[in-house]
Amino acid sequence: MPPHEAEVFFLTKNFGKFKEASAVLSRFGIRVLRMSEDRVEIQSDDLCEISKFSSLEASKAHGVPLIAEDAGLFVYSLRGFPGPYSSYAFRTIGVRGLLKLLEGVVDRRAEFKSAVSFCAPGLDPLCFLGIARGRISEEARGSQGFGFDPIFIPDGGGERTFAEMGLEEKNKYSHRAKALEKFARWFKGEKWPLNSDADRSEAE
Repeated sequence: MPPHEAEVFFLTKNFGKFKEASAVLSRFGIRVLRMSEDRVEIQSDDLCEISKFSSLEASKAHGVPLIAEDAGLFVYSLRGFPGPYSSYAFRTIGVRGLLKLLEGVVDRRAEFKSAVSFCAPGLDPLCFLGIARGRISEEARGSQGFGFDPIFIPDGGGERTFAEMGLEEKNKYSHRAKALEKFARWFKGEKWPLNSDADRSEAE
């Protein structure tokens, strides 16, 4: 069984993400401790590679089991933009800018992806991917959540954006919750340490 089986750090400065993770992982008996500091990031088109690198560097520095996450909004008609660069896009063009790019566009399909990577001393980082499919709304709606939540309508969500949902409801549909649930099932299971190619492919 893993050390600190029921406890893991989450490397994030985003309190909204921390709350979502705490709500999901608590259902599995896992306590989440927030590590609020800057992540070491690499430039890549692969969310898993970005989050793996961040978790590895942080685990080396602090010597504790932890998770790091990278997420992105992939808009089909924009060929996946902003994707891995969603944080930068949000800081620069924001919600209004993305809606502007989609003015007059009929195909508004999109998906949110979350790559949650776990790393601990003596273990290579593992990535757990979650995907929420849906579409981009015509206008921003709602005041909850963060980032592009006000313009993303998840499939099956009753035509509401993530920002119109409370924490518990959002976690029923969110990419982050799906990735965290995959991690939690592995973390609480009997696959420690992960040492086979079969186990590795199941995690990623």
